[in-house]
Amino acid sequence: MARWVPWKWLVRRAARLHGFIDPFTVLARLRQFAEPSEVAAPLELIRAWAIFQARGIVNTQAIQHNLDWVWPYWVERQFNPRDHSFVPRSFSMSHINLTHRNWTAVCVPDIDVYALVDPRGLVTPLHDGWSLDAWVVSREERLVPSRMACVRQRMCHSGELAIETEFEKGTLSLCARCEMGPGCDEEPCVELRLHATGHEGDSLCVALRPYNPEGIQFIDSLESLSNAAGWLVNGHASVLFDKLPDRCAASTYREGDVFNRLMEEHPVGETKCPVGMATAAALFRLDASGAADVMVTVPVPTEPTSRLQTTPRCRASTSWQALDALTPILEIPDHRMIDIYRAATRTLLSLSAGDIVPGSYTYRRFWFRDACIMLHALLTLNHEESGLRAFETTFSQRQTLFGFFESQQGEWDSNGQVLWLAERYRTLTNRPLNDQTLKMLRKGAAWLCRKRRRNSPGDLHPGLLPPGFSAEHLGPNNYYYWDNFWGLAGLQAARNLFGAVGDDTYAEELAATVEAYEHAILASIAAIPESQCRGAMPAAPGRRMDAGAIGSIVADYPLQLFDAADLRVMKTVEFLLSHCMIDNGFFHDMTHSGINPYLTLHLAQVLLRAGDQRYIPLVRRVAELASPTGQWPEAIHPHTGGGCMGDGQHGWAAAEWVLMMRSLFIREEPDRLVVASGLLPEWLQSGKPLRFGPTATRFGKVTVAVDTAPDRPRVTVEGEWHAAPPSMDICLPDAPPGGWT
Repeated sequence: MARWVPWKWLVRRAARLHGFIDPFTVLARLRQFAEPSEVAAPLELIRAWAIFQARGIVNTQAIQHNLDWVWPYWVERQFNPRDHSFVPRSFSMSHINLTHRNWTAVCVPDIDVYALVDPRGLVTPLHDGWSLDAWVVSREERLVPSRMACVRQRMCHSGELAIETEFEKGTLSLCARCEMGPGCDEEPCVELRLHATGHEGDSLCVALRPYNPEGIQFIDSLESLSNAAGWLVNGHASVLFDKLPDRCAASTYREGDVFNRLMEEHPVGETKCPVGMATAAALFRLDASGAADVMVTVPVPTEPTSRLQTTPRCRASTSWQALDALTPILEIPDHRMIDIYRAATRTLLSLSAGDIVPGSYTYRRFWFRDACIMLHALLTLNHEESGLRAFETTFSQRQTLFGFFESQQGEWDSNGQVLWLAERYRTLTNRPLNDQTLKMLRKGAAWLCRKRRRNSPGDLHPGLLPPGFSAEHLGPNNYYYWDNFWGLAGLQAARNLFGAVGDDTYAEELAATVEAYEHAILASIAAIPESQCRGAMPAAPGRRMDAGAIGSIVADYPLQLFDAADLRVMKTVEFLLSHCMIDNGFFHDMTHSGINPYLTLHLAQVLLRAGDQRYIPLVRRVAELASPTGQWPEAIHPHTGGGCMGDGQHGWAAAEWVLMMRSLFIREEPDRLVVASGLLPEWLQSGKPLRFGPTATRFGKVTVAVDTAPDRPRVTVEGEWHAAPPSMDICLPDAPPGGWT
C-alpha cells in the first residue's frame, strides 16, 4: 500500500506550502558528500543524537531565562559573557555543554551503576538524573562551588574509590567526599560526606537540583520522609540525611530557585512542580566550634541497564584493593603521572563491570571499537577475566547470524578488531580459546572475507571493504583505511589463531586471503596521486590529506602491519604534526573540534616506535590535559581546557595512557621485546629508581626496573616466560645534541 502513495510528492508539496525547504533536496545534497553506502549513518547514533539535542532544546527554555538561579559549573561559565568559556547562543537551537564536559564516576567493583561528580563537586547519584549540591551560607556571604574559580579536587586511590572536593571562600570552607558503598542488602548507595566550617550560626546547605552535567533533568515532585530526615524525589528515589535538618525550604519553578529563599522558612511537606523544576534545601547549623558534618545517602537501584546478560566476577573476592593488587606497579619520580595511571586503571575496571562502555554517562553504550582497545589495556594490566568474559558473553551475543560483530550499522572495523583482540588474548594470557569462541571467530573471519569488494570492471577500489561510516570522527562514508587495516590485521590474527590450534587447512586459506587483501590495500595507496598525498596516507583513497588521516596510522600502532618508521607512516605523521597540532596536542577538526588525548597518544606511540624523540612533548601534554581527578573527555577545548566532546571520563583515553606508560618501559615487536626505549629524560636524571610491571606480553609477564645512577644506569628485566626467553633490545634513550629538553 505504501508504495502506491506518492509520499515524496506530498511531503514536498507540504513543505512548499508552508515555506520550508524541500527535505529530499537537502538529503540528496548531503549524500553527495559521501561515497554510496548501504548505511547512510548508524541508527543508534542518530537516536543518541536526537536524545542529546532534545535535552539541549529543553536547556534553551530553562536556563537563559533564569540566570538568577544557581546552575552547574558548565552553565555558570559558558553563559557568562566575561568568561573565556562563553559561547554565543543566537542561532543555536539547543544549548549543550560544549566547554566543560568533565565529570568522574564513583562506583563499586563489578556493578555497572555510576554516580557522577562534576568539577565543582555536584553529585548526580542516579543515571541521567537530578543532582545534589552543597553550599555554606551566612548572613554576609555564600560559598557556592559552581561559581568559584578555584577549588581542589582529587581521586582517592587508597581504599574505596572516592572523589574529594575542597572549597574556601573568606571565612567559609567546605569539604565534600563522594563514594559508593554497600547499603542495605548489599545494594550500592551513594554516600556524600560534607564537612563545613565558618562561624556559629552559619549553615551548611544540602540542595536538590533539577539538572546534571548535561543540563535539565526534571524534578516533578518531592516530599519529606516521615521522619523528616530526607526527601522522596519523584515518588521513588530517596535522599537520606544522617541527622535532622534545622530548617528546610522548597520552591517551584514559578517561585524561583530555592537558593534565593534560603533565609525564609518553607517546610517541604509535599511540593509539586508542573514544569518539573522543583528545588529544595536542607540547612544544618554550624555548632559552637563553627563546624558541621552531614552525610547524605542515596540508595541506587541495580536493575540491568544493558540488553545483554553479563557474568560478573565473584563479589565475595572482589574489592578495589584486590583488583589493584593485580595491576602492574608504575614507579617514576612524577607523582602526577602516577596518579593519572592509577586513575586510568580504575576507570578501565569501572567501565568494564558489565558491557564494556567508553563512558559512565553520555557514552554509556557499547562500541566494539572502544571495547577492544580498552580490553587490550586490561589484558596488559593482568585482568584476564575481563577478556574472557567479553568473548563468552558480550561479543558472542552481539554477533549476527552472518558473522558480523555489530554494535552500530555501517561500521566495518569491528570484525577485524575482535579477531585481533582474540589473538592478543591468546598470546598475552597463554590460555587457549574454547571451541565455542573459535567457532564465533571463524564466523567473524568468514564475514570479513565475504564483505570485501570483488574485482569487477570499473571498480576503483577492488579488494577493500565497502564504504562505511567507520570511526565516525573520520568523516562521511568512505573506503577508510582505518577499517581495512583493522580487517587485514584481524585476518592475520585469525590465520595465527587457527594455525595454533592445528587447523592448518583453514589457516592456509586465510593466509591466501591475507596476501590478496594486503596487495589490494597497498595497491590502493600506491594509486593515490602524488599531488593528493605527497607519499602520505589519507583517510581514504579519494580524500586529500586532512585530520582524518590520523586513522591511517593504525597500520603502525597498534597493529604493526608496517615496519617501524615506514616512510608512508612517517610522512602521514609529519603532515599531522605540521597541520593538526595545538600546543603539542592533536586537534581533530572533524566532529570532535578539540584536542583528542587518545589520538595524541597514537601519534606518540608511532614516534616512539620510530625512535623519534618528538613523542616526549606529546606525552607530557596529555598529562597536562588530564583533569584533577586524572580523567580526559574525548576532546578538550583548546582555551578552557575542559571537555567539548564526548563523555567526561573516556575509557579509550584511559586505555591509551596505560598503554603509553607501558610502552615507555617495554614494547613488543613480533620477534623481540624493546626495553626502556621511552623513559623520559627527567626520570633518567632524577637518580631515583624506575619500575613497571609485571605486565603481560606475548612472551610472558615482564617487569622492568631501571637504576638511574648517573655514572652507569642499569636495566633489570624479570620475566615469567611462556617458553624460552625472547630476544631483547635494551634501548635507554640517548641525550640529543644540546642535552635533554
